[in-house]
Amino acid sequence: MQPEGDNSDRKDADPIRAAEYLRMSTEHQRYSTENQAKIIHQYAEKHGFEIVRTYADEGKSGLTFKGRPEMQRMLADVEGGMADFKFILIYDVTRWGRYQDSDESTFYEYRFKQAGVKIIFCAEQFQNAEASGQISIVSFQRKWQVITAVFFPLKFILDKPI
Repeated sequence: MQPEGDNSDRKDADPIRAAEYLRMSTEHQRYSTENQAKIIHQYAEKHGFEIVRTYADEGKSGLTFKGRPEMQRMLADVEGGMADFKFILIYDVTRWGRYQDSDESTFYEYRFKQAGVKIIFCAEQFQNAEASGQISIVSFQRKWQVITAVFFPLKFILDKPI
């Protein structure tokens, strides 16, 4: 099954206008903005998208929305009717953000959706799932990692079931 908006079967179809969002919190990350852009552009070409705008938060943490000026500008463009695209291509859900509160993540995704713009994670294996579903799964995984990191060692220290 192809992602919504996929033009790969139609040779003469006009490209679908999309923005790309790139984020990297440190210089030492494996997924530099250049690497993200390369994968996004390959995805765009394969699926019939034309990238018409780039938003990039370099050196910005994904923990909150507040510290990401390009994410804020992208949302303002979309909600203000200045966006000339209907899709936002993002490398993966971790580049969208590492929100500590999954509701915050879903809230921003919902605002884009309400404005008629769909988010697509290009490197995720669940391409046809709603973005919020992917965001929720990743949030659950993070919470589970915290729970297991805190409580499982306690079980062995106390030598009692928790």
